[in-house]
Amino acid sequence: MSVLVLVVDDEPDIEALFRQQFRRDLRAQRFVMDFATSAPDALARVGSPIEHSLILILSDINMPGMTGLEMLPKVKEMRPDVPVIMITAYGDADTRRKALESGATDLLTKPIDFVTLRQEIDARLEQAA
Repeated sequence: MSVLVLVVDDEPDIEALFRQQFRRDLRAQRFVMDFATSAPDALARVGSPIEHSLILILSDINMPGMTGLEMLPKVKEMRPDVPVIMITAYGDADTRRKALESGATDLLTKPIDFVTLRQEIDARLEQAA
């Protein structure tokens, strides 16, 4: 069974950016990346049967409608075993505190440090093996 990383972000260019950054991993089928453009879309995907083993969720905080912080406790209720890393352009202490208190594993600030993110994904892949 292959493993899945779900990326939740309303910005249309995020999918292309992530696919470019992880193209070798995706081509080598180390993991599969799926993309949700809203929190409700992500909740529907997390709640439905998934053919891959979900190992990590990366979610933007600021999205129209339901924010990433509003989505976070719902995801943790559905899948408490899956770590969620929140992504924001505003990495202030209050946002970090709210994210961690709501169940996030970590908070990354934009622009995303893909070296750090790759290390996180590699650690999750090792745990899933």
